[in-house]
Amino acid sequence: MRRADRLFQIIQILRSTRGPITAEAIGAELEASKRTIYRDIADLIGQRVPIRGEAGMGYVLGGDFDMPPLMLTPDEIEAAVLGAQWVAERGDPTLARAARDLIAKIGASVPERLRPFVLEPAARAPPRRHVVADGLDITQARAWIHAGRKIRLDYRDEQGVRSQRVIWPVTLGYMETLRMLFGWCELRQGFRSFRTDRVVAAEFLDVRYAERRAVLRAKWQQHMADRRDARASE
Repeated sequence: MRRADRLFQIIQILRSTRGPITAEAIGAELEASKRTIYRDIADLIGQRVPIRGEAGMGYVLGGDFDMPPLMLTPDEIEAAVLGAQWVAERGDPTLARAARDLIAKIGASVPERLRPFVLEPAARAPPRRHVVADGLDITQARAWIHAGRKIRLDYRDEQGVRSQRVIWPVTLGYMETLRMLFGWCELRQGFRSFRTDRVVAAEFLDVRYAERRAVLRAKWQQHMADRRDARASE
């Protein structure tokens, strides 16, 4: 790895780590010696990068540090483009348009030497062959998730039985051929998933649910982790 790339990666590791991280841990990730990492960190500090800490105790990056936009490595560019291709094919219309705009912005912003990684990527997401129609406005559903507001669904299950549910939406899952809406169901008093193609009608209520959004999301994540653990132990 070139030294310039290693310095960049050290900053990225520090940015993505919440607590102090030792030079040994950084070196293990970058396949470099502790001595090399110590020297690199000293050089970064000399370049006024706000790194705090000391050898043996760990290092943290100051919260006021920001890097110039789109200082991306070739692998990061291809990862972003591949992800945007997938969303452009499988996202709702608003996200699909945003994904295409993102690819164009990356291509226009990166240096000329990196532009082939955008325009001629080595990996490509396959086109979506089958489109399942959604029974609700996905763009508005995303807005209601961010706003922490309730949605009333007229829903048809796999047996064709219809019911009305008021849910506290948590997240949308974009699968290969369909989309899922996950949330807390007031009727069932628990977390449930709903296929968006089985939604007969949806009413976006101007009512916030009782939980803070971050708390509800944390509970849903724990619910999903418990389900995975239960399946693994079977």
